[in-house]
Amino acid sequence: QVHLVESGGGLVQPGGSLRLSCAASGDISYVRGMGWHRQAPGKQRELVAQITKSGTINYADSTKGRFTISLDNAKDTVFLEMNSLDPEDTARYYCNAFGANARGGFFNAWGQGTQVIVSS
Repeated sequence: QVHLVESGGGLVQPGGSLRLSCAASGDISYVRGMGWHRQAPGKQRELVAQITKSGTINYADSTKGRFTISLDNAKDTVFLEMNSLDPEDTARYYCNAFGANARGGFFNAWGQGTQVIVSS
């Protein structure tokens, strides 16, 4: 089983910044990529940003230019630097990791989520 531990959420004023982190551990042979999704009340979960170890990065249009995703390959840890936060960014942010497990199969794991609230 793969475990994801997220941290860094909280309350921030509009225009402020937050940094989320997520570390993967457990039954992992190789992490192919990690990312963040978010879900606001009454809305579907959506991709925020995703990064692969081969260097491919994808951002949601709403976060381009404001959010930056990065990956510590050695520690299987992904970071999300969020700047110029807007109340529309308020949501629960979920970490995701995918790759190969030690038994020769694949995994697609999710964290429990961390709450981000942007409000004055």
